[in-house]
Amino acid sequence: MPTKKRPLRPLAALGALGTAAALLGGCAGAGAIASGGDGTTLVVAIVSNPQMEDAISLQEDFTQEYPNIDVRFVSLPENEARAKITTSVATGGGEFDAVMVSNYETRQWAEFGWLTNLQPYIEESGYDDGDFLGPIRESLSYQGDMYSVPFYGESSFLVYRKDLFEEAGLEMPADPTWQEIADLAAKLDDPESGTAGICLRGLPGWGEVMAPFNSVLHTFGGRWYDRRWNAQLTSPEFREAAEFYVNLVQEHGQPGAAASGFGGCLTHYSQGRAAMWYDATAMVSTVEDPDSSTVVGQNGYAPAPVAETDYGGWLYTWSLGIPASSEHKDAAWKFVSWMTDKEYTKLVAEEYGWERVPPGARASTFETPEYQEVASAYSGVMRQSIARANPQHPTNRATPYSGINFLAIPEFQDLGTRVSQQLSAAIAGRITVEEALRQSQRYAQSVGDSYKEEQ
Repeated sequence: MPTKKRPLRPLAALGALGTAAALLGGCAGAGAIASGGDGTTLVVAIVSNPQMEDAISLQEDFTQEYPNIDVRFVSLPENEARAKITTSVATGGGEFDAVMVSNYETRQWAEFGWLTNLQPYIEESGYDDGDFLGPIRESLSYQGDMYSVPFYGESSFLVYRKDLFEEAGLEMPADPTWQEIADLAAKLDDPESGTAGICLRGLPGWGEVMAPFNSVLHTFGGRWYDRRWNAQLTSPEFREAAEFYVNLVQEHGQPGAAASGFGGCLTHYSQGRAAMWYDATAMVSTVEDPDSSTVVGQNGYAPAPVAETDYGGWLYTWSLGIPASSEHKDAAWKFVSWMTDKEYTKLVAEEYGWERVPPGARASTFETPEYQEVASAYSGVMRQSIARANPQHPTNRATPYSGINFLAIPEFQDLGTRVSQQLSAAIAGRITVEEALRQSQRYAQSVGDSYKEEQ
């Protein structure tokens, strides 16, 4: 990665997110303000995933501990939340006191001064950051200090229906390849019963379809750029990965795959409408929840499939950070630390069961006997997947960028979204893979050219 600071790059990358400014309109002027008396109102922006909805439902516990802090949530689907949060934080809008970000944003935003350094709060409060899994903590740190703290951490793996495999006389390999998964999907695909061979994301968005696709791309030996920032989206390796992904989801994936994101596949698989699903390990909080899933206890878990590389999973974490523009940083830390502390994990377990606890961030969660009991089918695969992820070397060829399911450059929010739209259109059958890659190559090269100028 180039080491020269580029403070204007993130703002320039927001250009294509014109809708984000419109999204903020409904929140303008509604940021963190004193609520009157001695109380403070915090406005917290989060992604509307199931684990985050649990946090909202448990606010009474936070209120009992901090009665003078009122928390108001802005909860949105992933693509909308990313646009709204990015625009607000990048422009110093001050709408939010705490924001849900990831390891994609944290280091970049810390470098550009958009996030509050949380290390002083961590050290003063005795918050146990040493309990975080090493790869997760490192991914949220800049120059050794944490700038966001993880709500949950994840890699990616494959969940599959053991009962359907048994009925079909099939076995899941211990370390499956993508070709083996495609062959299994073909045998398990049963349109008459409404069961797809596999579920894969197809919804446009740099954090939607691009997440699983990029991990497929990188294990196929593909890359976005060579070391000199020449775009590689029409290279044989990139084309092979794209054709494989599109063909697999078209032939044996869920109906309407081009409109399926993480949430759609979560529902599809949990309701018994897919034999396999490749996605984030955080899926287990819903897949194994008796209140949300019809396939509890019928699932097996396998490592992320591979092709040319020995490992195919990603590293990702949803975390909470405090924008530098917040006027209530001390109160915001009280909320952020409450929602990411070990005691919060115990609270979720008491209220909803250990199946629902935010997984993949803390070693203590994996080591809790109650969690080990309910998570025996997947906890080992999950922890090993997180430990093996190496974002600094995403593929078996040299790259000028880091990141497995994303590229750790500011422009990827725009670039990834543009390319995802092309890939989704190919999945929907509106254009060919070749057409999608030709257009995507042009998008990527325009970004690569700007990096070439700095070399």
